[in-house]
Amino acid sequence: MVCSLDDLRRKEVIDITTGERLGYIDDAQMDIETSEVQALMIYGRQRFFGLLGREEDVMIPCSDIRVVGTDVILVKLSMRQELSHYSKEEGNKFKSLLK
Repeated sequence: MVCSLDDLRRKEVIDITTGERLGYIDDAQMDIETSEVQALMIYGRQRFFGLLGREEDVMIPCSDIRVVGTDVILVKLSMRQELSHYSKEEGNKFKSLLK
């Protein structure tokens, strides 16, 4: 199956270990010398309409991709990245700012 980057951008990425929706593909990392795709990238979501910056980007190595379907890409992340987007302490700090 041959797939362009534009086709990949329309597919939702789901982690099969947690069932979490990670987002949609935004970019690809390539090795120019070998012309191989090394990883797919999902940019972090904007926090508070972009005023508080972005969350961490998710980089998915090609070795972690399990299935590329017509609508979905299923991955199993080998190194569990921090996808909770903020820890409980940070969440409590943010809540204290709202009081």
